[in-house]
Amino acid sequence: MKLSGRGVWSAELRSADAAQIVDAAGELERLGYSALWVPDVGGPLFDDLDRLLQATNTVTIATGILNIWRHEAGDVARWWNELAEDHRRRVLLGVGVSHGAVVGEQWGRPIATMTAYLDGLESVGVPLEQVCVAALGPKMLHLAKDRTAGAHPYFVTPEHTAIARAALGDGLLAVEQGVILDSDPATARQTGRPFAKGYGSLPNYANSWKRLGFTDDDISSGSDHLIDALIAWGDEADIGRRIDAHRAAGADHVCIQVITAPGSPLPLDAWRRLAPA
Repeated sequence: MKLSGRGVWSAELRSADAAQIVDAAGELERLGYSALWVPDVGGPLFDDLDRLLQATNTVTIATGILNIWRHEAGDVARWWNELAEDHRRRVLLGVGVSHGAVVGEQWGRPIATMTAYLDGLESVGVPLEQVCVAALGPKMLHLAKDRTAGAHPYFVTPEHTAIARAALGDGLLAVEQGVILDSDPATARQTGRPFAKGYGSLPNYANSWKRLGFTDDDISSGSDHLIDALIAWGDEADIGRRIDAHRAAGADHVCIQVITAPGSPLPLDAWRRLAPA
C-alpha cells in the first residue's frame, strides 16, 4: 500500500446521516483528498466502510483504528473476501490494541497481542501489505515496520513524526493531525482543550507525550504548550505549515481531523477550505 498526499480523518463520516456521508465522500474525493479515515466506534464498521467504498472511485478508505479486541481476524477476512477487487485494493486496515480503560480486564501485553492478531490476519489471507498499525512507542513502531505496510500515529507532533520515520525506515507513515480553523488563540485553545484532555487520560497517549518532553501538569491541565504542539489552529496557511512540518519530518501522508464541538454537523466548509493546504 502506497499512500501520499493529504486525507481526512473523521468520525462524522460514520455518524452523520447516510445520504450526507455519501455526498460528502464524493466531494472529498473531487477536492483531491487521497484517503478517508474513519474510527472504529459506533455501529457496524464494515457496513460503513462499504458505504464509503461505494460512494467513491479512487480514494483510499482506511480504518483509524480498527480495534482488534472488537473484530476477530476471521471476521475481517470474511468481509475482505466479499469485497470486489476494485474495492479491495483501495482499503487500508489500520489496526490498534486500543486502551485498557476501553477494553477492560482482557486488555494486556500490547506487543504480544498485536503480533498474534497480525499472525491471525495473515493466516486467513488478509494481506499485511494493506495493514498498518496504530503505533506510538518504539516497540510498536518496529513491529509495524517488520510486519505491515507501516504506521498510523494518532495525535502526535512533527517531532514524533521524525522519530517514527527513523524507526520505520521506508515503511508507510500516515499521520493524523487535529486542526481547528480559528485564529483566536483563546477560543481555539478552548475548543481543543477538552479534546486533548480526554485523550490525555489514556496512558498510551500520556506516555507518548511524556516521551516528547511534556509534563504531567501539561497533560492534566491541557496547557497551552500542549494544545499548541498537538493541534494545528489558525487559518489555512497556519494549518498548511503544520502539514508541511510533518512532511519535512518524514510523513508520507497526513490526514486532518477537524476538531469541533460534540454533535456538530459534517465540517464541510473546513474540508473545502483546507483542501488546497
